[in-house]
Amino acid sequence: MKPQKTWMRRRHSIIRNIACALIAPYTRWKYGITVERFREQNNRQFLIVMNHQTAFDQFFIGMAFRGPVYYLASEDLFSIGWVSSLLRWAVAPIPIKKQTTDIQAVKNCIKVAREGGTIALAPEGNRTYSGRTLYMNPSIGSLAKKLNLPVAIFRIEGGYGIHPRWSDVVRKGKMRAYVSRVIEPEEYAGLTNTELFQIIEKELYVDEARVAGTYTHKKAAEYLERAMYVCPYCGLSEFESREDLTRCKKCGRQIRYLPTTELEGVGFKFPHRFVADWYDYQCEFVNDLDLLSMCGAPIYRDTVRLSEVIVNKRKILLKEQAVVELYADRITIDGEEYLFRDLSAVTVLGKNKLNVYLGQKLYQFKGDKHFNALKYVNLYFRHKNMTTGDRNGKFLGI
Repeated sequence: MKPQKTWMRRRHSIIRNIACALIAPYTRWKYGITVERFREQNNRQFLIVMNHQTAFDQFFIGMAFRGPVYYLASEDLFSIGWVSSLLRWAVAPIPIKKQTTDIQAVKNCIKVAREGGTIALAPEGNRTYSGRTLYMNPSIGSLAKKLNLPVAIFRIEGGYGIHPRWSDVVRKGKMRAYVSRVIEPEEYAGLTNTELFQIIEKELYVDEARVAGTYTHKKAAEYLERAMYVCPYCGLSEFESREDLTRCKKCGRQIRYLPTTELEGVGFKFPHRFVADWYDYQCEFVNDLDLLSMCGAPIYRDTVRLSEVIVNKRKILLKEQAVVELYADRITIDGEEYLFRDLSAVTVLGKNKLNVYLGQKLYQFKGDKHFNALKYVNLYFRHKNMTTGDRNGKFLGI
């Protein structure tokens, strides 16, 4: 019988050390971050769980922990040809399918744990749009108990102020990353999966809808329209931004994004102090929509680059410019209808890419820099909640 390949390789440790030596100084300079070394690590392996704020979060973990860390990563990372092959060879991330129960990902985690590896993941599965920690998948409690490893709580604070998910620029300011607590296996042995999940959820929660310093950049508000599409005065709308201002295309009101991350109306009193407050209002607005009475006309229309993702292999460009229309119960692509009820999942990747799962097919929409992918996810989940008997359901996906 052919011996089974191991997940962990000696080169992973060598590559990790080289990468840290090269990237750590840049990371400290770019993000103004203080990363506290986890001195209690010794030679133990851990399940590291983190809140997700910036695109560099995995490097913060690498700066805090010694040795290789095996990160769970979405299928998009494994579908970009030779780059994906290089990443697999160099650091062997663990692939996971978003918005689904991925049994193979669990099996791979168990394999890495049995080989003595440390595993890291973000239970949110996505970066926060608002500065508040997002919905977490409760299955993290079950996974932790299966792995039976010490659970290291890795908190990242100030990342939303430094680099909001919706922005292209990194601001000048300060942030911090550190292990705040370790939950030992004997500590959670008597807990249910749900009880362990609730502890992890509480320990990781960060709310940055507050003044905690200043984060400066002349383009502070640019691309806020990737996150916001509901105007407190107009309802469903679209926004455009420039430098520190964002503007509703319907009513023309302008909102300024301040270095403190606060919001202020230009010539009027804006009702929301922080993006998180506005974001919560947006979710409440969508959750109050009666989508079943709004199916006649498109709510939004976008032009996108349409690709089919061959998971774990490559992306195939289907059309450079496809017209996508978002209805209350469906998406159309150049006039061809795809009912929400036939879609298995809709999710946002990165700043503003949209993945749509249709049976065994995975399509990806990539609009221009102003494209808001979030509205597709939110309206899809609102429709799903209404048509599956959970009309009061609040989860709008991410």
